Amino acid sequence: MTHLNIQKELLGSDGAIYLDIDKEIENSKLTVLFGKSGAGKSTILKIIAGLVEPDSGEIVINGKTWYSKAKGINLPPQKRAVGFVFQDYALFPNMSVRQNLVYALEAKSRIHKVDEILELMELTKLSDLKPETLSGGQKQRVALARALVREPEILLLDEPLSALDFAMRTKLQDELLRLQKLLGITTLLVSHDKSEVFKLAHSVIDLQMGKIVKSGTPMELFGGENISGKFKFSGEIVDISKSDIVYVVSVLVGQNIIKIVATEDEVSTLKIGDNVIISSKAFNPIIVKS
Repeated sequence: MTHLNIQKELLGSDGAIYLDIDKEIENSKLTVLFGKSGAGKSTILKIIAGLVEPDSGEIVINGKTWYSKAKGINLPPQKRAVGFVFQDYALFPNMSVRQNLVYALEAKSRIHKVDEILELMELTKLSDLKPETLSGGQKQRVALARALVREPEILLLDEPLSALDFAMRTKLQDELLRLQKLLGITTLLVSHDKSEVFKLAHSVIDLQMGKIVKSGTPMELFGGENISGKFKFSGEIVDISKSDIVYVVSVLVGQNIIKIVATEDEVSTLKIGDNVIISSKAFNPIIVKS
């Protein structure tokens, strides 16, 4: 189990905030840190990684103390078994894909680990290329591979997909799901995209002004507990079009587009990109052989 008990005074976009977190993070699961910019999400990752020192508290990972103000313990970043993936990739431009991974490898005697991760991430054919020749999605896969080659006890992802286009973001979300299921690494993901949260997270920590306001499963936090029905889906609006006297709202649910008929009043508050809940008290399915 990962135990975070950290306090830190921060200067955010809306002024000074006091980060005060006391939370157990479940092992081998993906937990999302959710909240507006300036809530302290990225700072929490940097504190865990040892890049920022808290004012007080402790960090205990699998029974090992990484930081304790009271005990005078503060492991340097290189001593923490952390994989960190940033939004801007942070790859070394003068190194090839393979060299980027080798540089991150803790024990050079385990060089075979680089080849294993390159194959796992389907990067073997790109291993001799420099980052400047890669697409955004390929760069992010390399950044993730570099984090994994360290064999981390905890994987920290700071909005790694937010700069990618919709199609590539969806593809890499699937890749994260595959890796999480395969490797079972305890993962903390910073995100403010509810559709991404629903797709990836086992649990969510909702932060406001440095404090945890609520936590639970994505459905418990964002599912709309006051909505009852025979079925309920969450998705993202990708199109709104008028058809005769009604509107058709296209919602991306997982990998599928669901079209919902709506009135003018219903669509007046909706826009493309909104995250919505689709529910019904009655559902008459049509079964079609695929």
